[in-house]
Amino acid sequence: MAWFMGIDIGFGSSKGVITENGKPRAYQLIPSRADYRLAASKLIDKLLLESGLSRQDIVSCITTGHDAGISGQQASDIRCCARGINSLLPQVRTIIDIQGMSSQVIRLNEAGQVIGFAVSEKCAAGSGRFLETVANILRVELKDIGPLALKSKNPVTFSTECAVFGESEVISRVAEGTAKEDILAGVHRALANKLSALASRTGLMEPCAISGGGGLDAGLIRSLEDKLELRLLVPAQPQFTNALGAAIIAEQEYKGALGSSGKIQTLRR
Repeated sequence: MAWFMGIDIGFGSSKGVITENGKPRAYQLIPSRADYRLAASKLIDKLLLESGLSRQDIVSCITTGHDAGISGQQASDIRCCARGINSLLPQVRTIIDIQGMSSQVIRLNEAGQVIGFAVSEKCAAGSGRFLETVANILRVELKDIGPLALKSKNPVTFSTECAVFGESEVISRVAEGTAKEDILAGVHRALANKLSALASRTGLMEPCAISGGGGLDAGLIRSLEDKLELRLLVPAQPQFTNALGAAIIAEQEYKGALGSSGKIQTLRR
């Protein structure tokens, strides 16, 4: 048996997946905090503990996201996201990947290869970070903002696309007594507008899927579907897409290094 590991070091959280024959066998997610190297070490330990494996059992590991000083290969988050989604939803042609500090839209061909992409500017208003900030202001658990936003009757219209000014506007709305669900629904609409504009740069093609932590937010998904006028496909665990893709790439590259005799010719670490 051969096991492979994919590690995705994100701004807010770090995710890891162990695969066997291209199928996930173990998942772990922990807060990244300020020390990415420490987060990676803890994440690997937790993955191995869950799977009952040792470091020697892992044939190959590929990392993506922030550099955590892990020995081995690194792959871009765009490539990992594409490979992860293609393994779960091979019919998908466009991915909207909503991460902690940025978002990206990725176009795939029929083989699941990246043929185009667009990445948001370095502004939290186009990422999940803005949702976390608003949740903190409203004193709402992040997991609850989606269901709460779906109860909105009068969504707020935000006049700015800047995260800093948007935060001030949220505070003003709270002071005015605006319902939390209406504020959250307005934030979701604002984010959906930015993601829609990003998608237009790549030429959105259906089927379209959501990836990243944003895929856990039912309110955001609804707003995106309304804005884009289509149904979005959502993996069961969208936050693990990039880590899964990294593990699959590790396995595919390992097998690609095998000669016709079945013996290893070259393995690049």
